[in-house]
Parts: sequence; structure tokens; C-alpha cells
Amino acid sequence: MDLTQGTREQKVARAKKMMLWFGIVSMIMMFAGLTSAYVVSKSRPDWLSEFDLPPSLYWSTLVIILSSFTLMYAKKSIGENNRKNGTIFLMATLVLGLVFVVLQFQSFGEIIAAGYYFTGSESTITTSFIYVVVLAHLAHLLAGLIVLLVVIYNHFKQRYHAGQMLGLELGSTFWHFLDVLWVYLFVFLYFFK
Repeated sequence: MDLTQGTREQKVARAKKMMLWFGIVSMIMMFAGLTSAYVVSKSRPDWLSEFDLPPSLYWSTLVIILSSFTLMYAKKSIGENNRKNGTIFLMATLVLGLVFVVLQFQSFGEIIAAGYYFTGSESTITTSFIYVVVLAHLAHLLAGLIVLLVVIYNHFKQRYHAGQMLGLELGSTFWHFLDVLWVYLFVFLYFFK
């Protein structure tokens, strides 16, 4: 397919999608570096091999997976010009995203309550890595929440309909990527102790 062909709108849509994928690939590379450093650090004598993930991380994983489904249904509803259901599912996605953030911070509290710290004399390399990985994902999720708010705003301004869904597509792709990224990170942290 020749990328220079098509209408101006088609070219702009391709360019925006390509920019999004460049961003996603760079995030993949960043988290691949973090998880690689985690694996290499496991050989250190001060590594905690018996560290268990806090329960709130399990719940947050369930919540983020549910948010992907609600966003998928929002996109489907808006594509079928069912604005009411689209609104319900978009708002549910936002609420689930916020619940995810709350659960992530709750997990920090659970880690600290178990006697593990991010910095200081009581910190360990294991917990420091967990904090860094979770905080890095939360920073990207903050961007995802901002994108979701823009999508919701544009939905209320009636900018999305069956023939015009580019912004919703881009936002949805980014949100689903963040969800898949978290599931990968959770599984990684669970199995690579």
C-alpha cells in the first residue's frame, strides 16, 4: 500500500496511527529494559526470593482487564450510534481506570505494612524494582486517563459516529496497550521472584 495515496483525511489518520505505534514501541522498549534489569538483578545475594505480591495487585489486574472490556463495548456502541450505551461504557472505563490507580497505591501501602520499603536502610533491590515498575506504569496510565478524558469530552461534543471514530480508535488502542502491558508486568512480577 502506497502511504502517499488517499485523501488528506486518510493520510492524517495513517500518520496519527503511525505516531501512536512509535510511542507504543518506545514504551515496550522501556519496559523490556526494566524487566531485563530485574532478571539480571535476581542473581544478587540480597534479592528477596520469597517476596509475595500484595493482594491489591491481583485486584487491580482484574479491574484493568474489565476496563478493556468496557472500552471495547463503548467503541462498539458508539460505532452503532448508541450514544447512551457509549456514554455508560466510557464512564465505566474511567471509573475502572481510577479504581486501578487507587488499588496500585493501596499495594504500596501493603508492601510498606509488610516491612518492605522503596528507599532507605530497610529497602531491598526487589521492592525497589517493584516500585519503579509500578510507578512507571502508573505514569503511563495517567497519560491513558488523560486520553480517556479527551475521548469522553469528544464523545459529549458528538465528534464520534459510525463514519468518524479516529480519536476513539487511537485512544482505545493506547488504553488496550496499557492494559496488556500491566497484565504482562503482573505476570512477570508473579513468576520471576
